[in-house]
Amino acid sequence: MKELERARWRCRRGLLELDIILLRFMDKYYAQLSETELQRFEELLSLPDNELWDLIGKKKKIKKDEVQHVLQLLQLS
Repeated sequence: MKELERARWRCRRGLLELDIILLRFMDKYYAQLSETELQRFEELLSLPDNELWDLIGKKKKIKKDEVQHVLQLLQLS
């Protein structure tokens, strides 16, 4: 449970729109993610707000194929 709380805290960002998408993602998908997918989500959370927002909004493409699945789930949120 502490991991869930920590992840929710990390989803609090400087952009309100990003907060909304990340919290929707947490509610819909977080509990279903594998350990590897959770690590990929953490990688995405380590990105600066604007870069993450551009990836979710499909303005930029990410070079790491490993995070593609988690990014697609974020885009659906």
